[in-house]
Amino acid sequence: MQKPNNRLENQTCIVTGSSSGIGAAIAKSIAMEGANMVVNYHSSKEEAEEVAHWIKGNASCGDVIVVQCDVGKEGDVKNLYKQTISKFGTVDILVGNSGIQEDYALHEMPLSAWQNVIDTNLTGQFLCAKEALNEFMRRGMRPEISNSLGKIIHISSVHEIIPWAGHANYATTKGGLKMLMESICQEYAPKKVRCNSIAPGAIKTDINKDAWDTKEGLEKILKLIPYGRMGLPEDIGSVASWLASDEAEYVNGTTLFVDGGMTCYPGFSSNG
Repeated sequence: MQKPNNRLENQTCIVTGSSSGIGAAIAKSIAMEGANMVVNYHSSKEEAEEVAHWIKGNASCGDVIVVQCDVGKEGDVKNLYKQTISKFGTVDILVGNSGIQEDYALHEMPLSAWQNVIDTNLTGQFLCAKEALNEFMRRGMRPEISNSLGKIIHISSVHEIIPWAGHANYATTKGGLKMLMESICQEYAPKKVRCNSIAPGAIKTDINKDAWDTKEGLEKILKLIPYGRMGLPEDIGSVASWLASDEAEYVNGTTLFVDGGMTCYPGFSSNG
């Protein structure tokens, strides 16, 4: 984790799904930049409070609150923003990180598995972005705080461009998220809103531990990564904190792939 600095001082950030894994690393990294942090969780309150406790003990400035929210429910999302604005006055940065998988072969996938993944991974991103945009425009520019009206960062996946058999619902949400992000940029960049995505590759988290926790499993994954190692949640956190800062002011409407080269299709390195 980086040393504390103040690139995001006096700004407030919501990170959805930040009780563990990639979301927790993003929340910690952005808090280390001096931002007020809203740690969101769906059901893991204890883990979310642990993340908040870490932030309070390590970040040099800013404050932190923990808020429960199911991002697929509009009422929950509105309450998330209501609590945030009541505490901190506004929202400057949204990182939409919440995501789930329910994996089936397509011909066996129940409608509920399709709908649940769509609701969280895509509808949730829409609802959170909509509330962020409304708050950015209500509040107006604060040039002493940031050169941008507001920043939206979607956490996507390499599967926004790489098909994934057995995970059609998940891959479909990530492909849709690419279009959502680009459409937001096209519509709101003239108002000085920045909207981008970060697409992680294979990242070591507890959620996918079964895939990398054995020598054989890890070797199989590493064949897909030219750089020769799996990513860590902190790799995504560092990119997110930079992307939220004015150092990235002219980055808008793009996906940053943080994948060790996975999207370079290493299977073709020897003529396929």
